[in-house]
Amino acid sequence: MANFHFELVSPEKLFFSGEVRQVDVPGEEGEFGVLAEHAPYVATLKPGVLTIYRDDGNIRVVVRGGFAEVAPGGNLTVLAEQAVPVDELDPEMITQAIQDTEEDISDATDEVARDKARERLEQLQTLQAALGQ
Repeated sequence: MANFHFELVSPEKLFFSGEVRQVDVPGEEGEFGVLAEHAPYVATLKPGVLTIYRDDGNIRVVVRGGFAEVAPGGNLTVLAEQAVPVDELDPEMITQAIQDTEEDISDATDEVARDKARERLEQLQTLQAALGQ
């Protein structure tokens, strides 16, 4: 199987840059896989797990926000608002964040704050489900 160049960038750093066989991306309109010579494509990201397939093993990364672009020629760039390796996440932390956000929804004094908290809760629940917790 042919390889292609992939870069995952977050505001903090260049998270990954190298040759890969495939990348599975959590897109807003559904998850999609990218292989070498994929057609040009742009998509927004939803919170979830991005999987990088390399010859020497796979890398799973939780991403939140941002977008993915497959350039002409098949190279993929993902610009994520946040990128954290799955093995660095603490399931207890996610559970606690869900509980805190549920409290924020109950305590919200206006619709804007309530809607923002509901959106955050949905993202956390999607992340928890993607990680199989």
